[in-house]
Amino acid sequence: MTTVYLAEDQKMLNTALATLLGLEDDLDVIGTATDGNTALSEIIFNKPDVAILDIEMPKLSGLDVAQQLNILKLPTKVIILTTFARETYFEQAVQANVNGYLLKDNPTDQLVKTIHEVLNGQTIFSPELVRTIISAEKNPLSKREMDVLKEIKTGKNSKEIGKAVYLSDGTVRNYISSILSKTGTTSRIEALNIAENKKWI
Repeated sequence: MTTVYLAEDQKMLNTALATLLGLEDDLDVIGTATDGNTALSEIIFNKPDVAILDIEMPKLSGLDVAQQLNILKLPTKVIILTTFARETYFEQAVQANVNGYLLKDNPTDQLVKTIHEVLNGQTIFSPELVRTIISAEKNPLSKREMDVLKEIKTGKNSKEIGKAVYLSDGTVRNYISSILSKTGTTSRIEALNIAENKKWI
């Protein structure tokens, strides 16, 4: 019997997944958590065969838990579940030596199949997720957004940028909001750093 530990902060999804996995003849869900701290301590104590971790959880993220388990060199196989196809998350998961990385909208039978595959020594990354990350490497910014970002690089504020590219202050702010959304960032500097690192500008 394969022992499974599930950490998912959405209680309804946590309960549903635990129930569905428990219906499998060869799987035994020995514990669940809705935050990373609880998950880490209980996984260390119980040493399940497989830990299924949501990325974004209170206290410690699933990636934080995975990194700690990797440092401790526990035999537990780790599968990350996520709704976020972010390159930085994926890179952290690879660095933490996770055994699987799946999108939440995959069917449950895919998760069950992945559990068996990682126990057989395979590393499984969702093809949809990998394609999304590869696609995200392409510059998602429009020409106008790039014009605004180049002006941000010079240190101009919104009004100054508007004068430079012949746009109103409000329109510039809308472009900046779009830039932050497309780059998954919360500040102009962070967006600029990403654009420079990816050689978009």
